[in-house]
Amino acid sequence: MSAVPTVSRWWRTRTDPQRIELYTRWSYYAAYLGLPPLLLFAVAPGWSASGLVLPLLLVVGTVATALACTWLTRAGLDARAAAPASMPTAGQLAVVGTVAGLTAVVAVAAVTGGPEPTPSAPGAVGMLGGAVLMALSVTWSMRRLTWASLGCGALATGVALVDGALPGPAVASGVAIAIALVAVASAFRFTVWILEVVQEMDRTRGVQLQLAVAEERLRFARDLHDVMGRNLSAIAVKSQLAAELTRRGRDGAAEEMDGVGSLAESSLREVREVVRGYRATDLASELAGARSVLRSAGVTTTVTGEDDVAAVPAATQELLGWVVREAVTNVLRHSSAGRCDITLTQDPGGTILTVHDDGAGAPTGWGNGLTGLAERLAAGGGRLEAGPADTGFTVRAGVPA
Repeated sequence: MSAVPTVSRWWRTRTDPQRIELYTRWSYYAAYLGLPPLLLFAVAPGWSASGLVLPLLLVVGTVATALACTWLTRAGLDARAAAPASMPTAGQLAVVGTVAGLTAVVAVAAVTGGPEPTPSAPGAVGMLGGAVLMALSVTWSMRRLTWASLGCGALATGVALVDGALPGPAVASGVAIAIALVAVASAFRFTVWILEVVQEMDRTRGVQLQLAVAEERLRFARDLHDVMGRNLSAIAVKSQLAAELTRRGRDGAAEEMDGVGSLAESSLREVREVVRGYRATDLASELAGARSVLRSAGVTTTVTGEDDVAAVPAATQELLGWVVREAVTNVLRHSSAGRCDITLTQDPGGTILTVHDDGAGAPTGWGNGLTGLAERLAAGGGRLEAGPADTGFTVRAGVPA
């Protein structure tokens, strides 16, 4: 009794694609298991041979054919899982074809030679051909299977004619066998197609999960860059200033180092918030922080439109807050600017933020920061323009209303 719950638990641990694959495999295996008794039952009415040699050979042949087809099916399913375009090798086809062909010869020899023609001979050819076509349906296309079914029907017609059947009944039996084989091959090929679709969907789901993980990693890297870039740049500037003041013996080094400590503590808090996923930018705070950081670095800074921040939608404030943060980071890191102007304007079409400095700007093209910023704005329906101006470098971001 304990075996049933064990099997049930094992089945529940399988994924849907694994369950469908098991169902497909065992549908084939069950069909092959029924081949020996069905073939023996089919040829029994037309049996004309005496002695035990042919019956024993037929039993051995049908069992060998069933095993060969099982082997070919298993190899095909395993190969399809690794390489969907793989086909059975010439050696595999030779083994299965030889075993089934010899079994068909034995079956035909056992039922022919009587006073009257018997349908058992073409029927045996059709059953053995059907088993081989079932095995080939794992890897062969429906077009190949159809041609092979027609070939088996023609062979069955020839066997019936050799057995003494009239042309009309012989052709009719061959056509019936061909149609039946096409139907059987189609049914099993459709089962394999369903398995392929489910496996492809499972692979697609895996790719989607990997893409989601990659996008989340990219988002986290972008957020971390946005958080740490400006603060680390400010820390570097303040540290250099404190060192220079110390070397010259002037006052102010301690205050600068206090500022470094404050920035480090602020960075630590923001990094923790990034990790928790609860951080959001505030445009007013970013503008105030930008003015403070730039002025502490010796950059003359003006902020225009700061009083209008309250009228800007919250979602737009968050996007433009990232723009301020990245633009100020670039001013500190790349430009050697002496002046920076930040302008916030609103019109019926939306909100525009412009950051212009009189420095050299980024050395070449857009870096990761501007690229990530453009992606962030695009996701919110906005746009980003950045590049050298007549005097300095300009970053311009627009978010529609």
